[in-house]
Amino acid sequence: QVQVVESGGGLVQPGGSLRLSCAASGSISSTYSVGWYRQAPGKQRELVAAIISGASTNYADSVKGRFTISRDNAKNTVYLQMNSLKPEDTAVYYCNVKTNYGILSYWGQGTQVTVSS
Repeated sequence: QVQVVESGGGLVQPGGSLRLSCAASGSISSTYSVGWYRQAPGKQRELVAAIISGASTNYADSVKGRFTISRDNAKNTVYLQMNSLKPEDTAVYYCNVKTNYGILSYWGQGTQVTVSS
């Protein structure tokens, strides 16, 4: 079992920055990937960024060049640095941890990000 806890959301003005944190605990030795997803009201949940096998990363086209995903293995934490935020980035952001080559999947409770003036 893996526990996933997100933090760092909040209200920010357009053009501002936030850093989200995803802390994982439990049976994480076989972590395959960690991804950040978001879901805006009335929309489907979408992948924002992910780290796969601890090395390769991928990003949604809408956030390339603005968001950066990184990890601190010592802290079992993955970060999402979000710069140049836009109102359309407003959503609940969720962290997803996959283990056992992606067979098992664990979600956090989500953290709200609101970009508004």
